[in-house]
Amino acid sequence: MDTLVEKTDNFVSELFTKKLPETCIYHNYTHTKRVFKSTKEIIDNTSISEEDTYILLLTALLHDTGYSESLDNHEEHSVRISSEFLKDQNVSQEIIDKVSELIMATKMDYQPTNLLEEIIRDADASHLAKGYFQETSDFLRQEFEHHHKEKYSTSDWLKINIDFLKNKHEYYTEYAIKNWQPKKEAHLLEIMNEQAVLKKKKKKEKLKKLVKEESPEKGIQTLFRVTLRNHLKLSDIADTKANILLSVNAIIISLALSNLIPKLDNPSNQYLIYPTLIFIVFSIISMLLSVLATRPNVTGGEFTRKEIEEKKVNLLFFGNFHKMPLDEYKWAMHELMDDKEYIYDTMIKDLYFLGKVLHKKYKILRITYTVFMIGFITSSISFVIAFNTLQ
Repeated sequence: MDTLVEKTDNFVSELFTKKLPETCIYHNYTHTKRVFKSTKEIIDNTSISEEDTYILLLTALLHDTGYSESLDNHEEHSVRISSEFLKDQNVSQEIIDKVSELIMATKMDYQPTNLLEEIIRDADASHLAKGYFQETSDFLRQEFEHHHKEKYSTSDWLKINIDFLKNKHEYYTEYAIKNWQPKKEAHLLEIMNEQAVLKKKKKKEKLKKLVKEESPEKGIQTLFRVTLRNHLKLSDIADTKANILLSVNAIIISLALSNLIPKLDNPSNQYLIYPTLIFIVFSIISMLLSVLATRPNVTGGEFTRKEIEEKKVNLLFFGNFHKMPLDEYKWAMHELMDDKEYIYDTMIKDLYFLGKVLHKKYKILRITYTVFMIGFITSSISFVIAFNTLQ
């Protein structure tokens, strides 16, 4: 019998080498030898006769030989190939029939009816509890894709594996239940964890895609934010410029009052009166314009419900609500937040009126700098003329 098992092994190896399609990257000689090894593992831990042992070992070697001829109904082809081979080896018809029955018992949905069928089915699915489970799973996926002409996504393949391990497969022998079932459940847990991670990743990608799809709205919000920031910066710059002019002219007037005006009492300094007056007048005008550029303008601070309903009030500017009760303002803000169009309209109004204020500030500042420049030049010329007249 040992010789027969060895001959059968050589026969299967040669058959697969010559006839097995290259697309059979799972159901091949490697898988056959693994099933053979697992069959021996169960047999070594189970009480069965010597004849049944050899029948199982022959079945383990021959059960997938049908893949060398057809991918469909390979069990029937395996029965025919194994029967012809065993007949050539002068094996009794009784053993041939038993091997054939066990090969047919490896069909996917078959329910075993005796111990030998349970052993061969458990051995055929032993990879579910082995360290090479992930490797065989990847090979099986590629084989299915070749044969079915269909791509399986990682998510779909995980789902198929989880369904198979949880609902469609079970170990039958006492040895497999005790030694392989825990490892199979560990692999199932790993797959389920992988599925959970993948779902989380897909959820994040979906959220990113959703955010990307909504990018026009995000772009609008960025537009408002950047424009408002620029308006505020320009307003700060205008105020700083006005303060500089105000400070410079205040210093000039202080110096004039402390140094020039006391000297005008002396008749010999009468020629300095007009240049000094020109100098001081232009400085005062510059100061007044600087104050006008920075002077705040506070509006009434009240609104009516009708104005809110008609979307006429800019609730983002304090000058429109500073006199209103808190309850009224909260109601108005909720009305604003519930209406996306009203929000954008209000932001547009806010930017528009900020722009109007900036225009006014910079217009006055331009006039102020012009007045300061003219006053500085005029007073300087007048001082030169006054000194020349004296000479």
